[in-house]
Amino acid sequence: MPRLLQAVLFDLGDTLMYSPNPWPPIFERAGRALADSLCASGLPIDQNSFGAEFRKKLDEYYIDRDRNLFELSTTAVLGQLLTQKGHPGVAEDILRAALDDFYAITQQNWLLEADAASTLAELQAAGYRLGLVSNAGDNRDVFQLVEKFDIEQYFDFVLTSAACSYRKPHPRIFELALAHWGYMPDQAAMVGDRLDADVGGSKMLGMFAIWIKRRARSQTPGPTPPDAVVENLEEIPPLLDSLLTP
Repeated sequence: MPRLLQAVLFDLGDTLMYSPNPWPPIFERAGRALADSLCASGLPIDQNSFGAEFRKKLDEYYIDRDRNLFELSTTAVLGQLLTQKGHPGVAEDILRAALDDFYAITQQNWLLEADAASTLAELQAAGYRLGLVSNAGDNRDVFQLVEKFDIEQYFDFVLTSAACSYRKPHPRIFELALAHWGYMPDQAAMVGDRLDADVGGSKMLGMFAIWIKRRARSQTPGPTPPDAVVENLEEIPPLLDSLLTP
């Protein structure tokens, strides 16, 4: 008899990759790089303070998006800040170049988990379809990270909240991912570190939720417990094997 689960969706940050160093100094450097880029393009901004202002604007935006589960993009946030400072209608290529410089710094603080590629390869070889679903404010940043880690070969698609406008745990982002294959929710598992976004969102739709704990901010299951708990990615293939229909 065929197995029930046909596909596995993965989160990215703190699931397949992790950040080894504290973020505040990284963001400070990234903000300076962004400000330098904007100044080089001819925008009369305060080069010394703009990076911190952008970070504050992002923090305010993060509060809003976590509440309404709707993703704009960091490009939109940057454009809004520049408009507020008297520079409306800045060209898209200028915004993009500045953000590329920003993310070139932050990407240095992400490392691929040692068991990520081998786990993805094992699942792919076993016949599972794989997809990546990431809450992220910049679609290009996620694709660059996936390419950097050389894991794009394992995924049928990479879906970000920046690209589809919906953030996990909103059911729509999971529905869009499943629609790529034409699968029903009970044919797919979701692997992630966030109990609210990854576990709660996927279970609400009827998916099999696997919580990976090693980088999780909270270690206590919430009101929607996961269907399975693992410490490492390498535990997932044997876990799925145990679910095979007899």
